[in-house]
Amino acid sequence: MQMRNVMITLMACGLASMVASVQARELVSNDRYMCSWGAGTAARAQELKLAGVSLYAARQKLQAYKFSKPWMRMMAMGITEQTYDSNSRIKPAAIREGFYEDCLRYKLARK
Repeated sequence: MQMRNVMITLMACGLASMVASVQARELVSNDRYMCSWGAGTAARAQELKLAGVSLYAARQKLQAYKFSKPWMRMMAMGITEQTYDSNSRIKPAAIREGFYEDCLRYKLARK
């Protein structure tokens, strides 16, 4: 009985990884770039928040930063404000991972 449960679990994990790899291939590289960039932005905002930097100071840092694409500044402001509005004390690495995974899920759902 227990061996059967182990086999079912292994098969489910294998199927889930196959589905994830197929879904991952459907995303264009720009989607991955946007999700990765947003995840990094959220992680940096969380670092600043946990370090005690005020939202005002975080906004000032973003205003001084040179972004490579026009949409990035406003997106970074929005991500930073949402991060500061949250009561979360999660580590920045966990924020980065969660944001990235949620973003990819969102991009896949839109396709």
